[in-house]
Amino acid sequence: MKKKGPRVGSGGQRRRGLEGKGPTPKAEDRVYHPAHQRKKERERREAARAAREKARELPAKIRPAEDAEIIAGRNAAVEAVRAGIPLTQVFLAGAAANDDRVSEILRTATALDAPVHEVSRSQLDRITDGAVHQGIAIESPPYEYASLEELIERDSHPGLLIALDSVTDPHNLGAVLRSGCAFGAAGVIIPQRRSASINEAVWKVSAGAAARLPVARVTNLARTLTELKERGYFIVGTDGAGEVSLPDLELFDMPLVIVTGSEGRGLSRLVAERCDQLVSIPITGVESLNAAVATGVVLYDIARRRKEQS
Repeated sequence: MKKKGPRVGSGGQRRRGLEGKGPTPKAEDRVYHPAHQRKKERERREAARAAREKARELPAKIRPAEDAEIIAGRNAAVEAVRAGIPLTQVFLAGAAANDDRVSEILRTATALDAPVHEVSRSQLDRITDGAVHQGIAIESPPYEYASLEELIERDSHPGLLIALDSVTDPHNLGAVLRSGCAFGAAGVIIPQRRSASINEAVWKVSAGAAARLPVARVTNLARTLTELKERGYFIVGTDGAGEVSLPDLELFDMPLVIVTGSEGRGLSRLVAERCDQLVSIPITGVESLNAAVATGVVLYDIARRRKEQS
């Protein structure tokens, strides 16, 4: 039975506008609410705890260290090894040793005197917490972040850095690292809070680029961008409503920091205010691009135009 009330006029419009919308979702279920990020972080910690519990069920000699990074998959593992990542253990299952990439990893492990453990696929599933491992995984110490100064010293003329503003998806971070390597960036800057960190998923998606392109974590991204401006960099933010279209960007040959925000929310107000220009990418058929794709498009265009100019 419907409740009585006005069905016409301003009162009726308000009543109809409220019908069928249901209860307001909990704060933690609203994607862009801080409570949702806290929920995701809580779930991540719980998943990590569960993975450690599973690992304790393994024999002691093949149990990964508590704080170690596990890099799973043949491409990700061999790229990490080629980049010189510290290698402490190798876990090998089945016929994976017949692969050239695996052979290279095993030769490196022998040279470094790192133990190689032959394990079952079910054991490797536990070690990698169910990741797609292709029969191999390597263990390395926790990732060491670079300092901002190290990124600047590593940069070459005319200069290119990437900054990510509240990008919390590790797959996006991994893809950005891969694009950064491909198009000549000197490093990536992420904030300590509300950001994905370097983990197994990032290693996997980056296909080893995480070992070649340094990442710096900073306390305050907006303040860091101000410091970079003082040191001669121009800050270019990606924004669907940016006043400059990417093909018209005239700063491409200057020292640049390309800043990308999270999908949906975009750049935060303080970060956007630090940008010298906000650039938009001409697109059709979709409303927006995710953080990794947008960053890759901008990096490619800058690298292409710099090469044409040289």
